[in-house]
Amino acid sequence: MESSGMTMFDIWPMLIIIVYGLFILLGLCALYLLIKLMMRAITALELYIDEKRNRRL
Repeated sequence: MESSGMTMFDIWPMLIIIVYGLFILLGLCALYLLIKLMMRAITALELYIDEKRNRRL
């Protein structure tokens, strides 16, 4: 007897694709935030180095 409705085995691939998509979006957001943090860290380091040099002279 064949049923025409969706079974649990038909739903799993769609759920896995949705979860993978969410993980990819989360990874991209984390990468974006990491790049922003690194740019601020580099700027802060440059300011620190400049301040240190000016104090010695």
